[in-house]
Amino acid sequence: MAILHKATLHPTKLELLAAWLPGRGWYAEPDGELTRVASYRFDDPAGVVGIETSLVRVGDGPVYQVPLTYREAPLEGGDGWLLGTAEHSVLGKRWIYDGCGDPVYVTALAGAVFGAVGQAEEFFDGGTDRREPSMRIAATPGEAPSVTTIRHVVGDDPTLIVTDDVELTLARRLGAAALTGALLTATWPGQETPVALASASQ
Repeated sequence: MAILHKATLHPTKLELLAAWLPGRGWYAEPDGELTRVASYRFDDPAGVVGIETSLVRVGDGPVYQVPLTYREAPLEGGDGWLLGTAEHSVLGKRWIYDGCGDPVYVTALAGAVFGAVGQAEEFFDGGTDRREPSMRIAATPGEAPSVTTIRHVVGDDPTLIVTDDVELTLARRLGAAALTGALLTATWPGQETPVALASASQ
C-alpha cells in the first residue's frame, strides 16, 4: 500500500524530468511542455523507498517510461542515476533517482514481471481515502527470481539491467522496440491495447 501525502514537491517531478530527459541518449523530442500520461507504484517491503513509474510525453509524441525512486538519504554509488533533489512539504528533502540504478526498484520490477509483485494500492493520508490508479499493469505468471545485486546497466532504449539472477529489459519509448520473454504490460485510458513495459529472462 502506498500512502500519498497531500503535499507539495519543489521542484515537481515533471520539472525534474523536463530537465533530466534531454540529456538521455534515448530521448529525442523537440522543445515543448512535458505532460504526465499515467503512473503506477510498487511497494518497498521495508517501507523506506518510494517507487513510482511515470509515463510522460511532449504533445502528441511518443510515450516515455521513467521509473523513479524517492529516498530520504543519498543512494550509495547512485550519483549517475540521480535526477536531483526536491523538498517535500511533509517528508522533507528527497533524493530522486532513475530506478534502473536502484536495487529496490529492480527487485520490485523483477517480481512484477512474473506476477509476484503487483502495483501498489494508493491511499491518501490516513489510509482510508483510496485513489483509483491511472493505469493497470499485468504480468506473465512464473517464479520470480530473488535479485540481490545489479551487475551492470546498459542505458539505451530499451535499457538492459543485468542482475545476479535475471536480465531485465525496460522500454523507455513505449512501442519502439519489441520485447521478448516474460512480459510486464500496461493499459491506461486511451490505450486499451496492452503495451509492453518490461521483460525478463533467466
